[in-house]
Amino acid sequence: MKLKFKRLRKRLITLLVISLLVFSLFGCGTEEAMDEQDVDLIDEAEEQVEVVRLEGGSDDGYPTPYAHYSRGPGAYKMNLIFDGLLERDEDGLVLWLAEDYEVSDDGRQYLFTIRNEVKWQDGEAMTAEDVKFTFEYSSEHPMVRTRVEPDEVEVEVKGDNQVLFTASEPNASLLYNLGRVPIIPKHIWEDVENPEDYLEEEAVIGTGPYRLADYSQEHGTYRFEAFEDFWGPRQNVKAIEFIPVSEDIMAFEQREIDLTRIGTDLLPRFEKQEGVEVVQRPAFWGYRLRFNMQDNAQLEDKELRQAISYALDLEDMVERDARGAGVPGSAGILPPDHVMYNPEVKNYGQNLDKAEELLVDLGYDQVNEDGIRYNEDGEKLCFDLFVRDSTIRLAEIMNEQLSELGINLSIRSEERQTHDNRLHNNDYQLIIHGGGGWGGDPDYLRERFMTSTDDEEYVDTQSLGYENQELNQLLEEQRYEVDQERREEIIFEIQELLAEDVPQIALYYPAGYTAYRADKYDGWMFMFDHHSLTHPKLSYLTRE
Repeated sequence: MKLKFKRLRKRLITLLVISLLVFSLFGCGTEEAMDEQDVDLIDEAEEQVEVVRLEGGSDDGYPTPYAHYSRGPGAYKMNLIFDGLLERDEDGLVLWLAEDYEVSDDGRQYLFTIRNEVKWQDGEAMTAEDVKFTFEYSSEHPMVRTRVEPDEVEVEVKGDNQVLFTASEPNASLLYNLGRVPIIPKHIWEDVENPEDYLEEEAVIGTGPYRLADYSQEHGTYRFEAFEDFWGPRQNVKAIEFIPVSEDIMAFEQREIDLTRIGTDLLPRFEKQEGVEVVQRPAFWGYRLRFNMQDNAQLEDKELRQAISYALDLEDMVERDARGAGVPGSAGILPPDHVMYNPEVKNYGQNLDKAEELLVDLGYDQVNEDGIRYNEDGEKLCFDLFVRDSTIRLAEIMNEQLSELGINLSIRSEERQTHDNRLHNNDYQLIIHGGGGWGGDPDYLRERFMTSTDDEEYVDTQSLGYENQELNQLLEEQRYEVDQERREEIIFEIQELLAEDVPQIALYYPAGYTAYRADKYDGWMFMFDHHSLTHPKLSYLTRE
């Protein structure tokens, strides 16, 4: 078996088209520029796989844009049914329901040409009116993961098959966000007043390559079947099933499922299995340590947060918690696989002498009989650390490392729902949070760290009590900067400020391994900004 280690380190991806200025208003279309990225619509004569079975057993909600759960698997199940104007492949954005688009020179207008002869899964024709309706309806009723804010754009139909979006102001991430909105049929949704509660069969009618054939909320099972009149690339897989398994590795070896994640300890076993391929996932998922500085005055000191960074050995965390299958976190937050990663940001590394020096300067120069550091006022460096049950090992490693400096953590583990509620309610001192999306548009740095500007208040729930006006200004500036090179310069500066201030600590980005049965199906791919083989709809379709 050939062992493949696929890591995405691409710089020239279409995500950066988001921030390009075009030479004149609709004077430079995208037809020639997008030809190389356009999806191959030729129906090839290769044999289709009857069914691909994947691990399920967890309810991810009803796969409509309004009723799926917010976590990734729910969105990507929904994405099999519903199409956007653009789609994502290994290199960037590709044309999808839109066959062309043009951008104005001021970055405020986007003209999409919609494909002809696209059908909804009930046989009705999809039109530009459906696109207009989707954006207007989702403005009033926000979808679970829609990232186009209400009143951000005006939408109008031009001619028979074009839709013009006019933004109130330039927005560097707007193209990316416009392209990802799932288009819904006007004739089904226009009279729906409560879309979150709309769970009829008609609610899962889209234009996508697969239809929902079966769903069990109780058992967390899904079956998707190929839509015969799909407008686009031929489906390589006739049916996709998500089924419950008692143990995923055993289920994979017994051929109950066709793909599974594996640890580094299992690599030798799978190296010897004929018909199995292994790929290393890109580092677009991550664990981060979040501080509640708003309710804990001690954590307001930048030097304390820096001392914690110097005390942590992130490489050791990767080795011990992920068995080497990961990348140590960057102090600038963006992972090394991100297209705008700044490799020159401050690298703390483990430096206990420097950490102790910072703590002593802050007045924490005494250690009691329990090994806990404190100051002359009796304030101890003791914190509650909340984690999910699955993250206890990581928390224990962190506690072990910090205890060398006299920083004590009381680890409090909890199940997922309780943990998520705690995050939502900001009920913590320290908390380890794991999640994806780290490969997306870097505007997520604004969502995590921006607090306010001179003109407006920005309610932030991810870095409580942190504020840096210089950072705020840069985060706001990058949002509107549509010149590619200048925006990248700003994002680099932002990473440098974050590395200095340490409002959060990126612990590490797992980059584990996925094994799949290539003798059953070998069409898997990663999207340029995502870490899962099963989530891209292009994984199941014919490509060049």
